Amino acid sequence: MLPLSLEFFPPKTAEGSDKLRAARAQLYALKPEFCSVTYGAGGSTHAGTFTAVGEILAEGVMAASHFSCIGATRARVREQLAQLKAMGVQRLVALRGDLPSGYGMGGEFQYASDLVEFIRAETGSAFRIEVACYPEVHPQAKSPQSDLQAFAAKVHAGADGAITQYFYNADSYFRFVDEARKLGLDVPVVPGIMPITNSSQLLRFSDSCGAEIPRWVRLRLQSFGDDSKAIRAFGQDVVGELCQRLVRGGAPALHFYTMNQAGPTLAIAQALA
Repeated sequence: MLPLSLEFFPPKTAEGSDKLRAARAQLYALKPEFCSVTYGAGGSTHAGTFTAVGEILAEGVMAASHFSCIGATRARVREQLAQLKAMGVQRLVALRGDLPSGYGMGGEFQYASDLVEFIRAETGSAFRIEVACYPEVHPQAKSPQSDLQAFAAKVHAGADGAITQYFYNADSYFRFVDEARKLGLDVPVVPGIMPITNSSQLLRFSDSCGAEIPRWVRLRLQSFGDDSKAIRAFGQDVVGELCQRLVRGGAPALHFYTMNQAGPTLAIAQALA
């Protein structure tokens, strides 16, 4: 089976923390290469992010902290990098990030490539740096070409690898990788995998982040109404087939957006084994 990694978000309540610990305990059966923890808009969850990262490390698993730079100062980033290094973190997912609504651009970094360059200058090879990429084009990109150039800038700044936005069309991933290779970008590009468990939530989120839901998948999901069992079964088939095609096509690993749930990711990963 391919190497895989798991992504969580920092819980906001004690109950959420307990549920996440239970989910992690189940998911560790998959022997993940690492587990990453997301970072809220404008760094709003950084305390929760770092706490969850610390727990994962204490559980004996490699942990990667997401790290976004919009609205941040160099001094603040330097301070947080030192904190993560002292915790034993060796892996970062470096992102531009989004500001909370109502804020201006702010901060001393404009692009994720600026953050990658700064981390490299400050810490050398202390961290393995992953960045984001978008097989179906970032929703704010002016064109597919400019989006690819933005990815190239992150690689040239020192990124070691990339994790994609989730998608359900494998061709978009393979085309993106081919185009990146033609530019001489030879870092691993790991597909991001989003299990399908809730149709209305998925459709709403996909519309906002630019992830394309194939029309036939969208219509089937809508036809199930509130039948959560049917949605999960259909989703497992769709995402399972997607993963199989990615594996056959040479994807270097798979990165699962778990949404802090164990069951959907376990079902898909175990079917691939």
